[in-house]
Amino acid sequence: MEARYNFKEIEPKWQRRWEASDLYRVTEDPDKPKFYCLEMFPYPSGNLHMGHVRNYSIGDVVARVKRMRGYNVLHPMGWDAFGLPAENAAIHRGIPPAEWTWSNIANMRRQLHAMGISYDWDREVATCHPNYYRWTQWLFLQMYKHGLAYRKKAAVNWCPSCATVLANEQVVDGACERCHTPVMRKDLEQWFFRITDYADRLLEDLKKLPGWPDKVKIMQENWIGKSSGAEVVFRVEGSGEEIPVFTTRPDTLYGVTYLVLAPEHPLVEKLTAGTPYAGPVEEFVQAARYLSALDRTATEKEKEGLFTGAYAINPVNNERVPIWIANYVLMEYGTGAVMGVPAHDQRDFEFARKYELPVKVVIRPASSELPAGELAAAYVEDGIMVNSGPFNGLPNREGIQKVTEYLESIGRGRARVNYRLRDWLISRQRYWGAPIPMIYCDQCGIVPVPEEDLPVILPEGVEFRPTGESPLTYCPEFVNTTCPRCGGPARRETDTMDTFVCSSWYFLRYTSPHSQDRAFERDKVDYWMNVDQYIGGVEHAILHLMYARFFTKALHDFGLVGVEEPFQNLLTQGMVLKDGSKMSKSKGNIVSPEEIINRYGADTARLFILFAAPPERDLEWSDQGVEGCYRFLNRVWRLVGSYADAVRRAGGSLEIRSHADRELWRLLHATIKKVTEDVEERFNFNTAISAIMELVNGCYRYQDTVPEEEQNLVLMGEVLRKLVTLLAPFAPHITEELWQGLGGQESVHRESWPQYDPEALVEEEITLVIQINGKVKDRIQVPAGLAREKIEELVLNRDKVAALLAGQQVVKVIVVPDKLVNVVARRAS
Repeated sequence: MEARYNFKEIEPKWQRRWEASDLYRVTEDPDKPKFYCLEMFPYPSGNLHMGHVRNYSIGDVVARVKRMRGYNVLHPMGWDAFGLPAENAAIHRGIPPAEWTWSNIANMRRQLHAMGISYDWDREVATCHPNYYRWTQWLFLQMYKHGLAYRKKAAVNWCPSCATVLANEQVVDGACERCHTPVMRKDLEQWFFRITDYADRLLEDLKKLPGWPDKVKIMQENWIGKSSGAEVVFRVEGSGEEIPVFTTRPDTLYGVTYLVLAPEHPLVEKLTAGTPYAGPVEEFVQAARYLSALDRTATEKEKEGLFTGAYAINPVNNERVPIWIANYVLMEYGTGAVMGVPAHDQRDFEFARKYELPVKVVIRPASSELPAGELAAAYVEDGIMVNSGPFNGLPNREGIQKVTEYLESIGRGRARVNYRLRDWLISRQRYWGAPIPMIYCDQCGIVPVPEEDLPVILPEGVEFRPTGESPLTYCPEFVNTTCPRCGGPARRETDTMDTFVCSSWYFLRYTSPHSQDRAFERDKVDYWMNVDQYIGGVEHAILHLMYARFFTKALHDFGLVGVEEPFQNLLTQGMVLKDGSKMSKSKGNIVSPEEIINRYGADTARLFILFAAPPERDLEWSDQGVEGCYRFLNRVWRLVGSYADAVRRAGGSLEIRSHADRELWRLLHATIKKVTEDVEERFNFNTAISAIMELVNGCYRYQDTVPEEEQNLVLMGEVLRKLVTLLAPFAPHITEELWQGLGGQESVHRESWPQYDPEALVEEEITLVIQINGKVKDRIQVPAGLAREKIEELVLNRDKVAALLAGQQVVKVIVVPDKLVNVVARRAS
């Protein structure tokens, strides 16, 4: 073997061999336990970044260890290839999005090969390929057939820069998550999925996911936002119109002194039409469209409103209540209307004070009065109902139910559960996405594309115009078609689907990626699903992860899959930082994976990214750390190289002949136990690698302290083979070469994972710390398992201890087994 690990030759050699031998190709095998390991597939931006390296290295270690543990492992890779970045980049470069995307896929595939990730490349999928998006369109039709896909006109989030609609989940801090442009509101006809039909199941079934991080489950709970209360129906004075209001505090209904509508509420125009209020209200409505939801609802944002000139009637006391519009009420939350109870809600209190609206106390503390004129802030604690007609004197918590029952009895309200979650808006006014397979006919209305006519292919050579409409609008050969029902002239839908639709089912396609007559084969889905271990960023907690759960539940209800949850266990890895900040081009702190691989090799890059921090924590990049991992791999290379020929020739059975043999044998099995538990139970790859490093140190200690002629070559051969096997999932290339050098015939990655022997872990001798009055004074080697009385005798008879205790009386001796002895003494009187 060469003196130094030549990664530039060895790594490509083994990558070619793995590919030629189909080492990682997998098929269903009912005789083996299955394990589906999946990292979130990437958007093909052109180059891998260190976050990718970390994500895929974590998944690869899990997959490799599971294979060696006897599992039938599915570990696929593909490309989340549709979306705005590809379209924008292609426009900027003057090339078709498809050309840009496929070029990037080819480059990133090459980089993944160079990392030595153990993917079954025969299962590769790309969401922009017609063989994939045909089935995305088919799944849309299933949603439509079952009433879960519908079209309506709605006020939507509009990104003026990207010129497209965004789902609520894609608006971050009031701005587009992609380009960070402030989002405005716009009325458009759009397609939605009824994810709200699954709100309760999405919430309840989080309990079925103990393998998910609590922070992710809490984020989903908060996004679903379930709250219980009552829907109260206010009648508009002088008309037949009604205003339903959801409230969690029906006990405060007698304290309502005004109603507030969202500026987008459909009643606003009706209430003000033909009145002096129409002009000012319209100006207010238009101004609100340019405020983000975050701006409008933020606590520190000043609440602004305008009286509409109309009144509503409070159903419990028939009082006239002025109807206002205000910027802090959103149409998509609740019913788009809020009842103002200034005495018992701080936001309402501030609004009432600003606009000189009445404040009426209807809950007081149990032990005192609460005059409205003396309120400096809203009273929001529990108490006793007052000024509330027949409910006076009731504890307000009891009043919540009683008032709700009364509303139901007079037909003016009902108990209701409300959700923050809104239906999933999937329409995008862009080209590079899966076309929505719907047709518009003047005679037949909305008509789905027949399944046998799928896919609806994206045309090439479209014209991109900065108009805010889909580029497909200007492609007559795409738009103009015939109605599947009547055969008359018709128009295709020109919106494409949100890319999260494509990624909501890709894990199912991996189970049967070559299927031509269906989206996935049910028997293969039943074999592989659920995904046993899913790995990816926490930033997808309320986007991809929520949508994928919804899709899986819907497909289960359609009878297409047997599982209701897609991902059994979830690992969310931390970010890769440099100089304390996330790596980014704008900060100039990018470290290229390709640069590291070219300089140190893929095994070094993988080892560092796994060793530097636990996977769920952020990782601080360190050039010195990379160098250290490179030096370690070369230490392993030299160690194995120095013994390879000798251990191949060594014959005979394994015997433990000396204390040094016993210590090395014990260290080997302690390492096997530590690495196995750290990888399989805790994902503590950093401490697992540290244990392997300790084993290497132990081997060098043995080499340096035991004379060459006395070294146990059979033992050393066993230790080195186990060492290489333990290191193989972390550094797959160097270990293949070392395994061959040690006489291995098959790939090291086909070897069984080492098992530890509990008896080998028993130490012959242990070191006990000796303390006197709690201070460390000495150490002593004693046989493992020595009786307490014998330990006490040995300690007290040691010359050093006897000298330290001179003139003192021993009060007691405390023995902590296998750790320490503490002698408690005091001056003799």
